[in-house]
Amino acid sequence: MVQPFRILVSDALSESGLAPLQAASNMQVDYCPGLPADELVARIGEYDALLVRSATTVTQEVIAAGMKLRVIGRAGVGVDNIDIDAATEQGVMVVNAPTGNVVAAAEHTIAMLMALARNIPQANAHVLTGQWKRSQFVGAEVRDKTLGTVGLGRIAQEVARRAQGLGMNVVAYDPYVTEEYANQRGVKLLDLAELLAEADFITFHVPLTDQTRNLLNAERLALTKPGVRILNVARGGVIDEQALVDAVESGHVAGAALDVYAVEPLPAESPLRTCSKIILTPHLGGSTVEAQEKVAEDVAVQVLEILNDRPARYAVNAPIIPPKDLEFLIPYIDLAERLGRFLRQLGAQGMGDLEVTAQGRLADFDLTYISAGVIKGLLADVVDTRVNLINALHLAERRGLNLVERKTHQEEERYENLLTACITSNNTRWMVRGAVLNGEPHIVDINDLWIDFPACGNILLTSHQDKPGIVGYVGTLLGQADINISFMHVGRRGPRTEAIMALGTDETPSSEILAQISAWDHLNWMKLVKL
Repeated sequence: MVQPFRILVSDALSESGLAPLQAASNMQVDYCPGLPADELVARIGEYDALLVRSATTVTQEVIAAGMKLRVIGRAGVGVDNIDIDAATEQGVMVVNAPTGNVVAAAEHTIAMLMALARNIPQANAHVLTGQWKRSQFVGAEVRDKTLGTVGLGRIAQEVARRAQGLGMNVVAYDPYVTEEYANQRGVKLLDLAELLAEADFITFHVPLTDQTRNLLNAERLALTKPGVRILNVARGGVIDEQALVDAVESGHVAGAALDVYAVEPLPAESPLRTCSKIILTPHLGGSTVEAQEKVAEDVAVQVLEILNDRPARYAVNAPIIPPKDLEFLIPYIDLAERLGRFLRQLGAQGMGDLEVTAQGRLADFDLTYISAGVIKGLLADVVDTRVNLINALHLAERRGLNLVERKTHQEEERYENLLTACITSNNTRWMVRGAVLNGEPHIVDINDLWIDFPACGNILLTSHQDKPGIVGYVGTLLGQADINISFMHVGRRGPRTEAIMALGTDETPSSEILAQISAWDHLNWMKLVKL
């Protein structure tokens, strides 16, 4: 009986969102939110997948202990609680749900903006104590004010749409988008200094990286206009919290509203807690019923796809390829891995120069997965680390392989699309070409000798001078050993010149039979390849 894939859910996730996994007959879901770090390390070795939100920190130690682990799913956008480098090196795919809580985060940002403009939390607390001093809470209208968004990704765009609906002007700083892109969304693109000087409200929508850590510090706060209001519903650590408190208390910043913090939960001694003009919420950006269901469902579906050997939609540590492109590429990714395995069994054991060439329409596509497939085939069963499409390029680089990708739109008259893998190591060159014919992988050229046979099963290869009797000799030996031949193809440069023969066999020839064939004087070499 085939054992089901085991999935550990270590944070609180929506049950309805997990339904796709729970409904699958080959999945076993263990729901264990709140696992201590040491218990997670102790248990993770039993699981094929791990699903988390923000409470669980997936460290290098956790990933190293997850010897069966194939995928980590983050039910949300940010993945700073996951060691991406460690996951990539171990060949574990990391996926997230970048769109599931977009609306929730955008709406929370607007709610915080309005609360900040009208002093709503402070006024609420005031009334609850029995007071009624309205003059203390005079607010500001947002109409005709300028909202500056640092970052113009999905959430920022939703915030901009809602702010424009409130009559606000929206400007943005984002070095990764074009002016045309911003203009299409009714947003004026500025550099950061210009945005800081112009905006009445500033909202942050960027990930936490080395480049964005403390992006808003004391120096940049000094560039903002007096009376500015600051919001952050993105990532803690983007704003220097002490510098923000100082700027608010000095009166230069009219107020701030924060949902995320450098350390969470927010420490009791945080200076943010002492400033009445700063609104604080406990990381509620994605906390709506609808968003929790959506992000859980998004990662659940992706985990289901990956464990069933299908591509993920939102891979963090692998290239994201549009579904329509993947539909075309998947057979060639499979072919690429078979070409790599074929080269290794021909004798390409050492690392050296690897050239991967796409010819025809295949050259129109990103070759990252194609090259990774060739490398996976080359390294599988050679290194003691599990090799897959996630870590293949990384492992090859560490082992000194020099990868060169080439593309040509010049079609070979025999085949519409060709994939070539050529490796040179220790002054030895091996080359193989492949094609996908009627949806099946085929080897069509070995060392510039054209030949055509299915790239699957047991394949007995011989290199020899073309002459009568060779096919019969090998066939007779196999027949006497009760080994059935499924196909036979010969490629040659011309009559009685260099030739190569490929014999497919239903059974694996014994070492004795192989020794008999190899000992024949007329052969240059013989290889048994298993694909």
